[in-house]
Amino acid sequence: MPINKMNKSDIVFNITKKSNSFSQVDVEKSINTIIEFISESLAMNNRVELRNFGSFSIRFRNKRLSRNPKMGTSVFVEAKNYPYFRASKNLKQSLNK
Repeated sequence: MPINKMNKSDIVFNITKKSNSFSQVDVEKSINTIIEFISESLAMNNRVELRNFGSFSIRFRNKRLSRNPKMGTSVFVEAKNYPYFRASKNLKQSLNK
């Protein structure tokens, strides 16, 4: 089964098509606001939970020795935070129906 890819403009188009009461500009502004809010919350080390969808949080990755694939040399990668998403039980179940 081929994997279909959907980007933000596809989501905006589909929501606009499904709901006649919102314009494409309104939907795009709303999605951008939601993404901005989630990003800002994560930057402040807050967890964002969307019921029946999943939760976004920050995880910490320690400093480590890695390898440059092009040159084959060892490189130290600094410690950093990275975003983490955990799908809800309902989302997992809906994918496996």
